[in-house]
Amino acid sequence: MQIAILGTRGIPNHYGGFEQCAEYLAAGLVKRGFDVTVYCSHNHPYQQPKWNGVNLIHCYDPEFKYGTAGQFFYDFNCIRDSRKRNFDIILQLGYTSSSVWGKLLPKDAIITTNMDGLEWKRTKFSKKTQKFLKYAERLAVKSSDHLIADSIGIQQYLSSKYNVKSTYIPYGAHLFNEPDEFALIDYKISPYQYNMLIARLEPENSIDVILEGVNQSDKKLPFLVIGKHETQYGEYLKNKYKDQSHIAFCGGIYDIEKLNNLRHFSNLYFHGHTVGGTNPSLLEAMGSGALICGHNNPFNRYILNNDGYYFNNAKDVAGFIDAVDKEDEVNQLVIKNNKEKIQEIYSWDKIIDRYEDHFYEISGLTNRKRISQNNQVA
Repeated sequence: MQIAILGTRGIPNHYGGFEQCAEYLAAGLVKRGFDVTVYCSHNHPYQQPKWNGVNLIHCYDPEFKYGTAGQFFYDFNCIRDSRKRNFDIILQLGYTSSSVWGKLLPKDAIITTNMDGLEWKRTKFSKKTQKFLKYAERLAVKSSDHLIADSIGIQQYLSSKYNVKSTYIPYGAHLFNEPDEFALIDYKISPYQYNMLIARLEPENSIDVILEGVNQSDKKLPFLVIGKHETQYGEYLKNKYKDQSHIAFCGGIYDIEKLNNLRHFSNLYFHGHTVGGTNPSLLEAMGSGALICGHNNPFNRYILNNDGYYFNNAKDVAGFIDAVDKEDEVNQLVIKNNKEKIQEIYSWDKIIDRYEDHFYEISGLTNRKRISQNNQVA
């Protein structure tokens, strides 16, 4: 079975959640005998035609020249190239800049789309852009043969809004069991004597609320802000908190071992995402042994349940920073519970199982044993 993955800037991951998903999913499917192709930006740092057995096709991506508008042309170029191939299934990760080209998708391929979060709710977008995103969402539903929801909340939304069924498949994460304090040296921090967040620096990720809480707290522990900050909003935040010497803007970090160590040794890990479904960074924080303080919303509560703290405003953030000690026995139990969830529900092996089941179901192929014995996936 030939699978194509569209909708990311490419693998290996140098950007964000969907790229991380594409990386783990593609490599995992290849190990199970699938022929997998991932579409990549022409200026992706990795330029080889294969990565860990995954075929890579690099298409021209003018985002560097035109900004966000360039994403539409990139998606168009990827879809146009897919028409030359003989893919059995095309998995689209997201729809924001691709659904306008839905009618150009190959007619002979089965189209299944991961609908991501409620993009039109992102506060960074103008009213006009939010209106377009609602339109793009409708187009994605219409042009897809099947839909994937990465959270129960998104699944319920798609059902109520469009009266359509979707397959629930969350993101995955790996357990991190080999922490190394040496990873902290570059940041001049000590185990459990700092707090942190990892996110795109965007308003809907509650960065300003969290940092205002850091500013209000009595404990002036180092606070790491990990995420690309060379943006208009990033500059705003850096300027606003420039006098807070304990707040460090570290930029984007994509080395998973380094990230896992930073999460593991933090006292509190703040997860401020308010829009979307199962966020990859939340699962990775759980798997790394972080003690999580999440924004109080249904998406985060569905994943964490009672195994974490929740904030609504800066005052809450300040209170948790001043009062919470990760090494307390109760908090250690919370961390243990979250790691068990990763192992039992959100491990990448189990997530790949779900995608594999989904692909076989929508393709009508069920006899995997026979296919495996013939050493081919039809």
